[in-house]
Amino acid sequence: MPPLSLASTIRLSSGYLMPRIGLGVYQIPIAECPRVVWTALTAGYRHIDSATSYRNERPCSIAIAASETPRSEVFFTTKLPPKLRGYEKTKESIHGVLAENPELDGYIDLYLIHAPYGTPEDRRGQWRAMVEAQKDGKIRSLGVSNYGVHHLDELKGWIDAGDGGVISVGQWELHPWLGRKDIVGWCQREGVAVQAWSPLVRATRMEDPLLALLVKKYGKTPAQILLRWSLQMGFTPLPKSTHDERIRENADVFDFELTNEEMDTLDTEMYEPCSWDPTKERI
Repeated sequence: MPPLSLASTIRLSSGYLMPRIGLGVYQIPIAECPRVVWTALTAGYRHIDSATSYRNERPCSIAIAASETPRSEVFFTTKLPPKLRGYEKTKESIHGVLAENPELDGYIDLYLIHAPYGTPEDRRGQWRAMVEAQKDGKIRSLGVSNYGVHHLDELKGWIDAGDGGVISVGQWELHPWLGRKDIVGWCQREGVAVQAWSPLVRATRMEDPLLALLVKKYGKTPAQILLRWSLQMGFTPLPKSTHDERIRENADVFDFELTNEEMDTLDTEMYEPCSWDPTKERI
């Protein structure tokens, strides 16, 4: 594998390129979001992960324009709100994102179903609306977030039955204490790129002994160790911070590499989510 850098990308099954690290903006207040996104873009990030339910798509879009970074160089993700179900609501939501954010130049790089809630008919309708929007040029790549293997199998069945579209990306909470090998394995077999939200475990593991030796050895922060682990696992981590220094620090993870033995040590096989887990939702 070639050396990773902040400019590294992965080619998705849709044909588009996705930067290997992104900025998460979950719960970043509207007033702070423009500065945070602007700081990330000027520091070299080219990947912003938002969601309609975060209520900060607008400040993200404004910051993209203010940074003077060409729109074509920024990979912008947003998500269908969990409360919106079915074909029509999905169609309306996609239209709303683009109508309210002209700075996006008429397209969303990646659109995800935020969670597998609702009935099978709801989920199938959501996907149909997304496929149509992709054909219309409104979305470049499609994906899902927080799907369990049973939800993924359900969606693949509809695609294989003729509903169209390709699952390019899946997004989950992923870190050494939540490896989700079943889901990751499914994605690897099907060519689905994996994104990691809460890769820093919401700062709840920074004093963990598993990280302490690596922090000392490499002269890095616990957050940087966790992000390097995520990258070497093949994931695209989406660290979040409102602090300018930490935003830049989180991108400084390309001058060291964990050994195979160290990666094995961080393979805890635990199931310890730090947030919600819709993957357990029944079909």
